[in-house]
Amino acid sequence: MKIRRAASTDDVFAAAHLFDAPPRPDATARFLAQDHSHLLIAYIGDQPAGFVSGVETTHPDKGTEMFLYELGVDDAFLRRGIGTALVEALKALAVERACYAMWTGTAADDTAAQATYRKAGGSIDDGAFVSWQF
Repeated sequence: MKIRRAASTDDVFAAAHLFDAPPRPDATARFLAQDHSHLLIAYIGDQPAGFVSGVETTHPDKGTEMFLYELGVDDAFLRRGIGTALVEALKALAVERACYAMWTGTAADDTAAQATYRKAGGSIDDGAFVSWQF
């Protein structure tokens, strides 16, 4: 498995099957143009197998943190550690970008997502809020 940052709309459209809906050209271009928006894609061979997206948010009294916006793995590649590897890669990027933390939310009954986040070092509070402190 290799994980690469999406650098072009071609990268995103080649991984379209991983998203909830087909990527929109306008939104894709805008997302990729923003320095604080990140899309990492995991490949098995040349096939996109999963992705994670993150967005840096900055607040005047807190600094910058990474919001893990979405994580998805193709059903054909589940239970191979791809989700965990993607979260770890976004974590490493957050540290590289001087974020003080990373966070996301999950459904209280989404045990698969919670297991992935725990494997990647996440702390789960009240079954819905996941955080990493750096």
